[in-house]
Amino acid sequence: MATIKDIAKKAGVSIATVSRVLNYDATLSVSDETKKRIFEAAEELNYKKKSGVRKSEFGKIALIQWYTEKEELEDLYYMSIRLGVENRCRHHGIQLVKYFYDSLEELKEEEIQGLIAIGKYSRRQAEELSALSKNLVFVDFSPDEDQYDSVVTDLDRATVKVLHYFLEKGHKKIGYIGGREEFKDQTSMIEDPRERAFKRFLTEKGLWNDAYMYVGTFSVDQGYSLMKKAIQDHGDNLPTAFLAGNDPLAIGALRALLEEQISVPERVNIIGINDISVSKYVFPSLSTVKVHTELMGETAVDTMLERMEGRKTVKKINIATELMIRNSSF
Repeated sequence: MATIKDIAKKAGVSIATVSRVLNYDATLSVSDETKKRIFEAAEELNYKKKSGVRKSEFGKIALIQWYTEKEELEDLYYMSIRLGVENRCRHHGIQLVKYFYDSLEELKEEEIQGLIAIGKYSRRQAEELSALSKNLVFVDFSPDEDQYDSVVTDLDRATVKVLHYFLEKGHKKIGYIGGREEFKDQTSMIEDPRERAFKRFLTEKGLWNDAYMYVGTFSVDQGYSLMKKAIQDHGDNLPTAFLAGNDPLAIGALRALLEEQISVPERVNIIGINDISVSKYVFPSLSTVKVHTELMGETAVDTMLERMEGRKTVKKINIATELMIRNSSF
């Protein structure tokens, strides 16, 4: 594992700055550009680079992200997928151009042979993108698995892995810190498979308690405020374990627990989802479900190349996850 010193050297900043950025220290004042350098350095040092560069027989492909650059700094999940795409394109010698969804008009001026779309797109948005290129792969979401190639992770299954673990450890009062999202074209809210699986599984086990559910948006600040609310609501009856819908939520929740001098994991266990690179560096180090984001990005490029070589049948590829137990649970 790369050290904080390694990240500081690569990003060109002090070790103290890296430590505070990776722990989402709210009192630290640094520019978004500095944060981006640090987060990208952490991701890249965590990334298992493939050796060699092939000569590409393919033309230019485009990468489009539904997150803005600012939002990407709040949730490194999408940054990690992006870096996987970039590294795989570099490996194949493919020219890659990058856009955010709100600059779609500029993308229309590009002569592209394929398009990789990272994030959650409605069917209407998917139709817009397919008009730009028939060689289209979605990553992290499948707007229509009968029409479009996609690379996804089974978050329902990931949620159940965590809940099985909590039950094996004897937890009966299990809380949820989650988020909800909306399509960028505001056509509808996006049903979250983590929240759905959490409710279903605990209801089947006779352990569901609606009072233990806290849902906002997927950010560190929301994780912090939602856990503060849970502590205020339940006091000494606070659940002994929490599943957080992603790592930023879990990191914010950890900060709230430590502020209130609630020991982790002795009093409260917490497990996140995604295993972003900074999860190893927060205190205590975060237990989480590893989503192989780099592999998702790589697989999207390989799937795109298959399509460009003539494959007609639509593919939906599901990348497996792993439960990573560190110091925030036992």
